[in-house]
Amino acid sequence: MTLASRLNDIKNGNGKIAFITGANRGIGLETARQLGLIGVFPVIGARTVEAGEAALAELEKLGIEADALVFDVNNRADHQAAYDYFEAETGRLDILINNAGIHLEGEPAVESLYQPSTVPEAVLRETFEVNFFSPVALTQKLLPLLQASPAGRIVNLSSILGSLTLHADPQSPIYHAKATAYDSSKTALNAWTVHLAYELRDSTTKVNSAHPGWVQTDMGGSAAPLTLVDGAKTSVLLATLPADGASGGFFHMGDTLAF
Repeated sequence: MTLASRLNDIKNGNGKIAFITGANRGIGLETARQLGLIGVFPVIGARTVEAGEAALAELEKLGIEADALVFDVNNRADHQAAYDYFEAETGRLDILINNAGIHLEGEPAVESLYQPSTVPEAVLRETFEVNFFSPVALTQKLLPLLQASPAGRIVNLSSILGSLTLHADPQSPIYHAKATAYDSSKTALNAWTVHLAYELRDSTTKVNSAHPGWVQTDMGGSAAPLTLVDGAKTSVLLATLPADGASGGFFHMGDTLAF
């Protein structure tokens, strides 16, 4: 089946389509793989044509049909281009996974490079731009297409490090793992998830925050205990929630986490 015919089938209601940002490697690519294996058509957001093509080649080895868009989460023109693609090709978007993110304060397992009193404003601003402002802007742009789906699903890649409850508890496992910019950006993303879920409470569109776990990626570092396969499971679970599934929650592999 050609790409055009597959997209036309989806447009006619035969299958689901997903957009995953930062999906040319790591958790994003593994999420695309897992969704593809259950019949979802993944569209990969990658910053360059070459990165997108390399990701598609990996999926093609597994017999997974997919597509890729040149997409920089910080580029609002790319947000519009993504909207134009889905509006033209399928008339809707079934799944949005805001997967792209950065951590500029060292490995999570290691003491942060900065204290709250010394973290540079530039680090705060860059982190918030990628991890909070850009996914909010992208979701706002694509929301009409998600609401055109009979079962729109939005997954915001957060982190347990965004939990204020656990950060304030001296007995919690993350009490000493404090990276001000990254943690605060994920706390803000969680808050927005709750607010958006409230706005969408009477619709069929659901939005949730996902903690993938501490995963063996460039960001997670070498000490991380989880594989990419495990790291993608929460995103896939939330992307495929049934009609009676949760909205406005914070989850890891089916377990509810404290905000």
